[in-house]
Amino acid sequence: MKSIVKAHSLTGRITPQTVFAAWLAVKRNRGAAGIDKVSVSMFEKNLDANLDSLMRQLKTGSFQPMPARRVYIPKAPGKFRPLGIPAVRDRVAQEVLRSLLSPLFEQLFHDHSFGFRPKRGCHQAVEKVKELHRQGYRYVLDADISGFFDNLSHSAIMMELSKVVADGNILRLVEKFLSAGVMEGGKYQATRVGTPQGGVVSPLLANIALNLMDWKLEEAGYRFVRYADDFVVLCKSERQAKEALDLVSKLLADQLSLALSPEKTHITTFKKGFAFLGFQIGAWTIRMRDKSKEKFKDKIRQITTRSHNLDAEMIEKLNRVIRGTANYFTRPWSACGYMYRILDRWIRMRLRCMKSKRKSSLDNRRTRLTHFEHMGLLSLRSFISARAVRTPGLSLEGAIPTGSPGARKMHAGK
Repeated sequence: MKSIVKAHSLTGRITPQTVFAAWLAVKRNRGAAGIDKVSVSMFEKNLDANLDSLMRQLKTGSFQPMPARRVYIPKAPGKFRPLGIPAVRDRVAQEVLRSLLSPLFEQLFHDHSFGFRPKRGCHQAVEKVKELHRQGYRYVLDADISGFFDNLSHSAIMMELSKVVADGNILRLVEKFLSAGVMEGGKYQATRVGTPQGGVVSPLLANIALNLMDWKLEEAGYRFVRYADDFVVLCKSERQAKEALDLVSKLLADQLSLALSPEKTHITTFKKGFAFLGFQIGAWTIRMRDKSKEKFKDKIRQITTRSHNLDAEMIEKLNRVIRGTANYFTRPWSACGYMYRILDRWIRMRLRCMKSKRKSSLDNRRTRLTHFEHMGLLSLRSFISARAVRTPGLSLEGAIPTGSPGARKMHAGK
């Protein structure tokens, strides 16, 4: 693990410029109001006074965060993910903390950690998995931590923080945010463990907590790729993968009071394939996983109900969903052409049903593809063509690198 130099005077770095920069970051991210019902625009109306008051409270240690507002978002059919929405003033305060702590810990984080870090992201994480596969790592420990954000030990977070931060005021501020609680249905619920998803500083605290596991895996000689609490350990034999499973289980239990999910954690191989960050990764291809496809279709269904009108506003809503999905999944190494073609046809079918208020193949002749093009509807396939122009050696048909077995099989079947 990298050497640590303690920081003693972080409170002195809370300046008007720091607080204003934090406010700008919160404003860019927008978001809903917290339990005080103060929106971003309402907070801005008295901005100078609000920021001055906040800075004084942060520097003197008198700041007290409000409980987060508990909401639930769909996660899977019949399942929901809890989110905690802090008040705007609390989001600004958390952003101040994040801006002070992140540079200290960024230099201590492992190179194979990609989540919520500057100039890193999901695609770099998948590319690292590809690189390790090329190096001969064929076995995969596909790990899933049970209720990570809800069960993360506060004492474990504070222990790792205190190794780097010696400023008592900053440490107390973090403790206050961790124990601020949530409001759900008008009732207050204390938070003795966990850090609410939705908090500005929560991803950083997650990385801080799991950094110890990263370096323990490194010391034991394992190769891994982690994005927040989603990680895989790459091994050259099944025996190594089983040993990695034992080590990870022990580290999580002893250091963080966490456990792996028995249902979602398993040992597999690249040949069998596994899901990671929305992709289905195999020995020869990487594609959009089926669960990601269903999430995309659910979003389209919500927009294209038959009671809605097929107009320019509707097309713009669809384009936002299509653009976001295509920008994420259309990569030089992602084989998405075939699935995109099916999804594009399915979207047009949904739109024809909206227009005619029925489902009939006859409507394909009445509402041609050019009609949707004239309305400005984007297609997923168009993003492959655009990327292929910028990426020499890319197969337009399936976004499969030319020369790969997948590309050879595809062209042989034409």
